[in-house]
Amino acid sequence: MDPVRATDPSAPPGPLTHLSLPDSSEARPQSGADGRSLPGNWTRSSPELVPVLREGVRQCLRQQCEQTVRILHAKVAQKSYGNEKRFFCPPPCVYLAGPGWRVKPVQGQGHQAGETGPTVCGYMGLDGASGSAAETQKLNFEEQPDSREFGCAKTLYISDADKRKHFRLVLRLVHRGGRELGTFHSRLIKVISKPSQKKQSLKNTDLCISSGSKVSLFNRLRSQTVSTRYLSVEDGAFVASARQWAAFTLHLADEHCSQGDFPPREGYVRYGSLVQLVCTVTGITLPPMIIRKVAKQCALLDVDEPISQLHKCAFQFPGDSPGGVGTYLCLATDKVVQFQASPCPKESNRALLNDSSCWTIIGTESVEFSFSTSLAWTREPVTPVPLISTLELSGGGDVATLELHGENFHAGLKVWFGDVEAETMYRSPRSLVCVVPDIAAFGSDWRWLRTPITVPVSLVRADGLFYPSAFSFTYTPEYSARPGPPGALEPATDADALLESIHHEFTRTNFHLFIQT
Repeated sequence: MDPVRATDPSAPPGPLTHLSLPDSSEARPQSGADGRSLPGNWTRSSPELVPVLREGVRQCLRQQCEQTVRILHAKVAQKSYGNEKRFFCPPPCVYLAGPGWRVKPVQGQGHQAGETGPTVCGYMGLDGASGSAAETQKLNFEEQPDSREFGCAKTLYISDADKRKHFRLVLRLVHRGGRELGTFHSRLIKVISKPSQKKQSLKNTDLCISSGSKVSLFNRLRSQTVSTRYLSVEDGAFVASARQWAAFTLHLADEHCSQGDFPPREGYVRYGSLVQLVCTVTGITLPPMIIRKVAKQCALLDVDEPISQLHKCAFQFPGDSPGGVGTYLCLATDKVVQFQASPCPKESNRALLNDSSCWTIIGTESVEFSFSTSLAWTREPVTPVPLISTLELSGGGDVATLELHGENFHAGLKVWFGDVEAETMYRSPRSLVCVVPDIAAFGSDWRWLRTPITVPVSLVRADGLFYPSAFSFTYTPEYSARPGPPGALEPATDADALLESIHHEFTRTNFHLFIQT
């Protein structure tokens, strides 16, 4: 118990209410030479910093001043041999989003509205590029209609001198004045020599494409790089863009399901399956289509093998059509249209297509880093940015702990529930544990709380750097009636059946987790 609260129950609760540290030196956490706590010790910010941090966190949550770096790239990359340069396709791209990019720091003052336009420049290359001919490419960020900044690395490749089977992309962001913002890494990318022409087997799942995964589609007329067009979405419509590509979620569809309804269907996508493409950013979908394998500009109508990375494919709209071979998804300059296929005169199980109806499919990955520098009082890089993947609750009632699973954790991080700091223990780069703050820390009327309270879960670095997350924590109250004035009638036993049911449901554990969508 906190000594102040033990002597004065009416005193306002402190930010930490579960595991207060006594003043004895034996109970204080041991620290390393850099001032950070060692693994396995409960830590909190110093008392004089807590009010400053709390006010800063409130501003970050209220003003929504976060900055987000999103890296999109393909899951596989084709190796270049000799003097050739097989540029990564689709090219890796970077999006900078969030109002924090529009705020310019002023020395000795708070953040003020800054000049418009990108405030950073970027450089992208391969990690551990020794022995590789790939060069770091400068990214010129351009403002999009949705206020995001977009940059693309169109000339990256990996040569045969690089013997690695996997690599990562490295993005370095630098402020206009030359100060480094941070270094960000992509997901792991698999290196392949060329697309497999053999019949695919599920034994090699690295190259197969599963239902619910993200893919990109591009069309290349007469195998010319300059003619590459990517399936994308602009102004609510599907387009064929020469400049930007979009990631789509590939769902195994069901003829009996309504539009936009995707029941969970595990497994790998095979040719001949009914699929639906959903834009990961806008949620716009194409009608259900049958995916077909393409060979020598013909759609193979009787092939049912698994789809593989960088395969040529076509998308047939279901339903009867003249000739019986159907219509296919096609591009016409920058528009997406339907193409009427022709029957193959020699083989009835094939349909003749044009170049614009043949698409190359490839799996994609994305990684997103969010932070806010408006609270930080140092000029250190923001990386490594911690990423939370899952939360695990232990205990309940009076004492509960929450374990954060993810990556890039370190001993200088503290977990915050809304504007309340939690005692935090650093376990490993992939695990942080914190004590769930008592609900009394969020208000004096917590005993009479009748509705759940939801607070965002975030991380704050020792220098004040704020890392928001997509996770929230919900306090669900147990039923308790507020005492009335003397002589007042007791409420009826069935006066609040809803809260009574909530009470029974959450008697064993008063806390509930959910992910924000």
